[in-house]
Amino acid sequence: MEEILEYAGYQIVSAANADEAIEILESRNDIRVLITDINMPGSMDGLRLAAAVKDRWPPIKIIVATGKDAPRREEMPMDSQFLPKPYAPNRVLAAVRLVY
Repeated sequence: MEEILEYAGYQIVSAANADEAIEILESRNDIRVLITDINMPGSMDGLRLAAAVKDRWPPIKIIVATGKDAPRREEMPMDSQFLPKPYAPNRVLAAVRLVY
């Protein structure tokens, strides 16, 4: 997914887990979109990370991804988007453009 977004001109900042993502967000003010997988290592899964980000940084737009069943709408933060795996380039770009 990083290659798709970089090729489209987006600057990417990667995090290995939710804890690292929070650290990055605490140290930067230029993050506009968070894309998180539901199943990820760390102290919280992607849905909990998305909720925490929406609570602390409301302007950041959120895209939640998974290769498993889509989460229920009430599990996702308001105004977030769902992106199923495997990632199709046109779907990735459409999801980012929709929230960006």
